[in-house]
Amino acid sequence: MSTVSVVIPCFNHGRYLAEAVDSALDQTYEDLEVVVVNDGSTDPETIQLLQEFSRPRTRIIHTPNKGLAAARNTGIQASSAAYILPLDADDLIGSTYVEQAVAILERQPEIGIVYCHAEKFGAMNGNWQLPAFSPARICIENPIFCTALFRKSDWELVGGYKTYMKYGWEDWDFWLSLAEAGRQVFQLPETLFKYRNSSQSMTNSMSYFKKFLMLSQLVLHHSGYYFNQSLRLLLRT
Repeated sequence: MSTVSVVIPCFNHGRYLAEAVDSALDQTYEDLEVVVVNDGSTDPETIQLLQEFSRPRTRIIHTPNKGLAAARNTGIQASSAAYILPLDADDLIGSTYVEQAVAILERQPEIGIVYCHAEKFGAMNGNWQLPAFSPARICIENPIFCTALFRKSDWELVGGYKTYMKYGWEDWDFWLSLAEAGRQVFQLPETLFKYRNSSQSMTNSMSYFKKFLMLSQLVLHHSGYYFNQSLRLLLRT
């Protein structure tokens, strides 16, 4: 039983998977496992790779295609670790990320989300300039990428990732759930996450209509949080 599970959904991203898994196994924090969830891949290259894939402290779960939120939930449910770090199959993490993030969660019980600074690579390279987190800011945009460390007990508390976010932004919805539960956020000062920028990524390929639908879901299912943050802003003016 490991303390940390790095959960990696994989849908037709076999060509990148080894790099992602190796970046997780290369952590200075060694009490860690990797859970790869094959979310019903259809690409022959990915299917063959997942059939033969072998790494220490790594297991693969095969499921029908149910989408990213469900795949993450499946991997987390299968884990007995206290801490969870989601990682997409085409992204990478720096070697000290887990060690530093676990130390924050163990020292500060009020913190529920630990993330870091990030950079892009692939189609575009350079620092990923994200706005600073605030309880009000997360109502209008998501300043936290999906690869942040949190407690499995908090995932259970809020009911996991919501599968109604079928077009994307399921991580934004999840962070809102944790914020509603009173969890605070901490950003490590180092750049320890690498996001592969691609025109095929879920966020980049979302149409305006899909974005409108997902934003409507956020407001609908977190209406109390949105109301409270709006009220606080009004009282300040």
